[in-house]
Amino acid sequence: MRLRPAPVGLGLFALALVAGGWAWWFGSEAPEAVAPPPAPQPGKPAPFARSLQDTLPDGDLQTLQTAGGAGGGSFLAYGELRRLFDYYLSTVGEQSIEAITAHISGELQRRLPAPQAQKAQRLLGLYIAFKRELVALEAKPELFGNAVAAIRRRMLAMQDLRGRYFSADAVEGMFGFEDAYDMDAVARLEISQDPALTAQQKQQRLAALDAAMPETLRKERDASNQVVRIEQQAQALRAQGASEDDVYRMRARELDPQAAARLAEVDREDAAWKGRIARYQDERARLLKANATESERQASIAQLQQSLFSEAERPRLVAYE
Repeated sequence: MRLRPAPVGLGLFALALVAGGWAWWFGSEAPEAVAPPPAPQPGKPAPFARSLQDTLPDGDLQTLQTAGGAGGGSFLAYGELRRLFDYYLSTVGEQSIEAITAHISGELQRRLPAPQAQKAQRLLGLYIAFKRELVALEAKPELFGNAVAAIRRRMLAMQDLRGRYFSADAVEGMFGFEDAYDMDAVARLEISQDPALTAQQKQQRLAALDAAMPETLRKERDASNQVVRIEQQAQALRAQGASEDDVYRMRARELDPQAAARLAEVDREDAAWKGRIARYQDERARLLKANATESERQASIAQLQQSLFSEAERPRLVAYE
């Protein structure tokens, strides 16, 4: 798995972000001037893409091999395969979709017995086709909005789309947890937005949802709450003048040293991103005031964007302009 945490988007609440991220890719021909992967260190293979440097692939293919039996079998651990697919598909923009597909296919052929590899290859094709159609789904006007009715429509539309691509077993294996998460979240949202309920009735219904929550979902919620609590502690420590070393030791006590190191790396990446954004905004403001034609100003801004940000990062800049 990755050595640093990545934001986790679950189901319908990530639909706009996930589909949006693919939309810019599928609307273009190929990534422009993609930087090659860094040269491998002695004894280490080169990463598939620069963003995967110092990470390990998600998805435990050993699970598939042991579950398939001595003869290889045809069993597929759908959840593990989806994690493997998403690990490499996260490099869209650095690598072409064709290169990513070919690389995943090579991994499947190399690491799985033939019966499983063949089925996994077919699943990969279906998964990429599903991702493409997810882009079109996200663009439908009837699915826009943050009201609970619109959110439920998005959830049902996405579940219907999955059903057209995957078997019931595959849907459960790849999306079962996020569907449970989504249904619980929508039920809570419906309760909170119901004007016919009193505050006490809302509390009672939310408590009933808590009591009926599956154990796997409860653990995930508790883990998320723990992360939020620890980050609140980190912010409080910094406000009191504590050093980053103090923050690291607190996180290591609450979690473990490895998790504390990963969070510290996320902090450094976040600080670096904010620094680049501040520089971009300052330079962009200066260019917009420059004595030049509009086309010249826009060309200079485009050059500035390319010098500071990767192609995968540049679609995010609109939020800072």
